[in-house]
Amino acid sequence: MRSWTGHLSGFGGKCVGVALVLLLLLCGSSPSFAEDPLARANPIPTGSLEKLDPTQSVEVPPPTPEAVRYHHTGNRLWVVGRVVTLAIPAAWLFTGAWAGWCRFTLRTGRARKPLLAAGYFLGSWLLELPLVYYAGFLRSHAYGLSTQTGSAWLLDQLKSLGFELLLFVPVVLIVYALMRRLPKFWWLVSAALCVPGLLALAFLKPIWIDPAFNQFGPMKDQVLESRILELANRAGIQTDRVYEVDMSTKTRTVNAYVTGLFGTQRIVLWDTLLQRLDQDEVLAVMGHEIGHYVLNHVRSGILLSSILVCLGLLLLDRATRWLVHRSCGRWGFDRPDDLASLPVLMGVGLLLSLVLSPVGYAYSRHMEHEADRFTLELNQNNGAAAQAFVALQRENLGFPRPGWFVRLVRSTHPSLGDRIDFCNTYHPWTEGKPLRYAHLIKPKN
Repeated sequence: MRSWTGHLSGFGGKCVGVALVLLLLLCGSSPSFAEDPLARANPIPTGSLEKLDPTQSVEVPPPTPEAVRYHHTGNRLWVVGRVVTLAIPAAWLFTGAWAGWCRFTLRTGRARKPLLAAGYFLGSWLLELPLVYYAGFLRSHAYGLSTQTGSAWLLDQLKSLGFELLLFVPVVLIVYALMRRLPKFWWLVSAALCVPGLLALAFLKPIWIDPAFNQFGPMKDQVLESRILELANRAGIQTDRVYEVDMSTKTRTVNAYVTGLFGTQRIVLWDTLLQRLDQDEVLAVMGHEIGHYVLNHVRSGILLSSILVCLGLLLLDRATRWLVHRSCGRWGFDRPDDLASLPVLMGVGLLLSLVLSPVGYAYSRHMEHEADRFTLELNQNNGAAAQAFVALQRENLGFPRPGWFVRLVRSTHPSLGDRIDFCNTYHPWTEGKPLRYAHLIKPKN
C-alpha cells in the first residue's frame, strides 16, 4: 500500500467509502524526448518575467541527464511496483500463509473477521515496505530530492498505516456483509455508498488528516499573500484560505494544490515553491489552483471516481465469482462472500485498476489543462506561466515529453512540454477572441 500522504495529495482524494476496497486500487514504446515542434524564433530566456509577446515563446528545455535517468528508472520502478502488488495476494494464497491465518483466527470468536482483514492488510504492508522504502526514501535521497530523515519518514509511514487500517477493516467488513445479504446487487449498493464516503473524506482531509503529516499556517510573505487574495477575489473567491505548508522539512521538490470540499476547501502552497519561484510565477501557479477551485474540479473528480467504482465493482463481482467457482475450494473457501476470499478480491481489484485507472488519469489531464487555461486568462502573463512550468521541470527533475504509453498509464497531468507549448500559443485576448472563462473572471481594477 502506498503512503496515506501519497494517496491524498492534491484535490484527488480517494479510497474511502464502502467501495474503498476497490478504490484504493484504482488510484495506483520507450519514452523519448523530442525537440519542441512549436518552438518559434526569439524565445524568451528562462527567468525573464516580461509578459509574453505573441511573437515570442519560452523554450522547452531539454531534460538534464539526471532527469532522464530519474524518468527511465521511475518507469522501471512503476512496472516492478505493479508486479509486486499483484504478487502479494498471490503469495498469500499459494504459499498457504492465508490458509494458516484463517485457521489461526478461528479460535478468536467474534474478533475473527476484523482480525482476518487486519492481518491481510498488515501482512501486505510489510511485504511491500522494502519497495516503498526504496522508492520513497532511498531513491529520493539518491537524486537529491528529499530532505527527510529516516525516522521522520518511518513515522509518516506508521501514521499512514494507522489511517488506512482504520478505513480498510470496516470497509471490508461492510462490503462482505453486503455480498452476503445482497448477492446480486452488493456492488451497486457499495458504489452508491461510496459517494458520501468520498465527500466525507474530501471534507475532512484538510482538517483531520493533513495536519498529522505537516504544519499548515498563513503565508509568511504578506505582500505576496495580498496579491494572491486579490487574484482570488477577481475569480469570485472571497476567502483567506490560502495556506503555506512546511514541505521543506521533507523535500526539495515544489508543488501546490487545492484540497477540501464545501467549508474546508482551500489552496495550499508548498514553502519550497515560494522559495524557488518569483512572485509572477507563483501567481501563475495560484491561478491554476484557483481554476481548480472555481471550476469545481474536486466535485467533478469525486463524481468520476464514483462512476469508475461502480463499473469496477460490477466487474469485480463477476470476475471473483468466476475465479472462486473455478478454484473448486482448493483455497479453503467456495463462496465469494466468504471473507477468506479477500486475497482473490484484492488481486482482481488490482488487475482492474490497471484497466480503469487510465480513464481517471485522462479526465485528470483534462481538468489540469482547463486549470492551465484558467490561469492564462486570469493573469494574462503567458511568460510567467511558461517559466513556472520550466521551474517545475528543473526543481522536480521533470521529463518534458514522455512517451504515449507512460502518459496513458501514469500521467495525471499533461506533459510539461505540452503545457509550455500551450502557454506559448494560447492568448485570445491579444487576438480579439472571446475568453472561455470570461464569465468567471472580474476585470483588473
